[in-house]
Amino acid sequence: MNAPAAPRYTRISGTGSHLPPRRVGNDELVRLLAARGVETSDAWITERTGIRARHFAADGVNASDLALHACRHALEAAGRRADEIDLIVVATSTPDMVFPATASILQAKLGVHGCPAFDLQAVCSGFVYALTVADAMIRTGGATRALVVGAEVFSRILDFDDRTTCVLFGDGAGAVVLEASDAPGILATDLHADGRHVGILCVPGTVGGGKVLGDPLLRMDGQAVFKLAVGVLEETARTVLAKAARSEADVDWLIPHQANIRIMHSTVRKLRLPPERLVVTVDEHGNTSAASVPLALDTAVRDGRIRRGDTVLLEGVGGGFTWGSVLLDL
Repeated sequence: MNAPAAPRYTRISGTGSHLPPRRVGNDELVRLLAARGVETSDAWITERTGIRARHFAADGVNASDLALHACRHALEAAGRRADEIDLIVVATSTPDMVFPATASILQAKLGVHGCPAFDLQAVCSGFVYALTVADAMIRTGGATRALVVGAEVFSRILDFDDRTTCVLFGDGAGAVVLEASDAPGILATDLHADGRHVGILCVPGTVGGGKVLGDPLLRMDGQAVFKLAVGVLEETARTVLAKAARSEADVDWLIPHQANIRIMHSTVRKLRLPPERLVVTVDEHGNTSAASVPLALDTAVRDGRIRRGDTVLLEGVGGGFTWGSVLLDL
């Protein structure tokens, strides 16, 4: 009688990120908006969002380009070559093209071929969703080593006549190498969506007959998003901890989607975590949608805050309306 197969787990073996070189501080953005007749100030932006700067990609630079840099950094950190990867998942709401997938374009730029490569669209929850999908594929034997990426060029879909949204977002990419392991890494995941809230955060446009149909720019009901986000982030955090049989006291680091410092501080308070366990990059990155969580993770790994063996809680919340969390031991 054959012995049962040993459990198969997944672990993050390397992290990487990339920001476009152009840093746009609040003062510069205020001047750019003033030239359009839109009034705002550094104080107004900082007090309401915690954002002091964001990065904008240059013309001709796409999500796959940002993702390529992030992936190379992650591969180097993991000690892996691109041709050792057998799955590529890119979370993005700002793809290079209508099709093919940005993941396929990234695959070609990495100089590899043959492995599955696809995009996942869950807006600001995208990386949490993508990590969950890749984890499931590795656990079930569908892959052994994956690149999981969040990459966005949100500056391309902003309405710079709307100060309530255009000050929030930036461009960037973050990536992890996820590998099969005989020791647990990803402990539990939790995903949700509620399509009844589609209208509170969306880009209500599409392409048809060679023309843009509808509105191709980001629209948001900020108060509705805030109210929903603070509730579901606490809920999913408690659910994923329960799934892993862990408690808030076991969390060394909380990395929520970097949307708004008030939402992030609210989540920390509700989970009764010390504020110093919160990883904050929104001040320098802005809201980079699907890239925000892996960007923050890589930042904290590279500056030495997050170390091997630490327990990290990742959370995402975004348009759809989508939300979810991943609890992992690094």
